[in-house]
Amino acid sequence: MANVEIYVSAYCPYCHRAKALLDSKGIKYREYVVDGDDDLRNKMVERAGGRYTVPQVFIDNVGVGGSDDIHDLDRRGKLNPLLGI
Repeated sequence: MANVEIYVSAYCPYCHRAKALLDSKGIKYREYVVDGDDDLRNKMVERAGGRYTVPQVFIDNVGVGGSDDIHDLDRRGKLNPLLGI
């Protein structure tokens, strides 16, 4: 199974949607809440190649984007192979 990390904000509906997709697949992930943590948000932006919106999802240290991106990968049948399921 892949190493999954997700940067989120507590009140972000897109974050909840992305986590719900991962949860529905039984994927364990490490969650980083960036609210009020400028250092953590800056790390996220750096890792995400300048993308500053949440969520930002990383699978095996590769940024795959946000909620819309992982849902698109799922619709195209490309998310499960990335997740190792």
